[in-house]
Amino acid sequence: MAGTPHEIIEKNTGLLVIGIVIAISFATLVEIVPLIYDQKGPEEGGVNAPLPAMEPWTALEFEGRDIYIREGCHVCHTQMVRPLRAEVERYGPYSRAAESTWDHPFLWGSKRTGPDLARVGGRYSEDWQKQHLINPRSLVPESVMPGFPWLAKNEVNGSNIQTKMRLFRDRFGVPYTEEDIDGAPDAVLGATELDALVAYLQQLGTAMEGQR
Repeated sequence: MAGTPHEIIEKNTGLLVIGIVIAISFATLVEIVPLIYDQKGPEEGGVNAPLPAMEPWTALEFEGRDIYIREGCHVCHTQMVRPLRAEVERYGPYSRAAESTWDHPFLWGSKRTGPDLARVGGRYSEDWQKQHLINPRSLVPESVMPGFPWLAKNEVNGSNIQTKMRLFRDRFGVPYTEEDIDGAPDAVLGATELDALVAYLQQLGTAMEGQR
């Protein structure tokens, strides 16, 4: 007796693998396709528009984000709070797609050697953040994070900040004004890379919380 279709698929490894691939592909399309074509704002139920409280990164925050990427912070820290009770209780409100509207590349990450940073903005003082970056174990003895003392000595190189801001405005729709771009070099003049990185960290999640 041949058996039921379910039994045939279950006993045939090839058919089972094909079925799994089809199921996963369908589920992925169901999740992704609506996001591609959804042009409504968050207040209208859409997800692709920025949150109402979102503001573009300042020139200093923008440079800080580049330093965050350069130093590999995204390798050990995620910026994605999953909609799970344990995550929300530890880190705060779960992440919305709209928060990453202007992020290129996205910094969601997948590995947490350190805690998620999606809601870290304003959680600690600037002085705490600076000391933690210079010598993490002076504040968190069990930390395995390396120190980044050179950031306090290196000055921000703002020679490309205007080019980067124009690129993000023209290609990704970040609403920078010409006034923002013209004043960018002066805004980072004399700042250290530590100042820039802390400025970036201090704004993470504040649009969601409405604190910025």
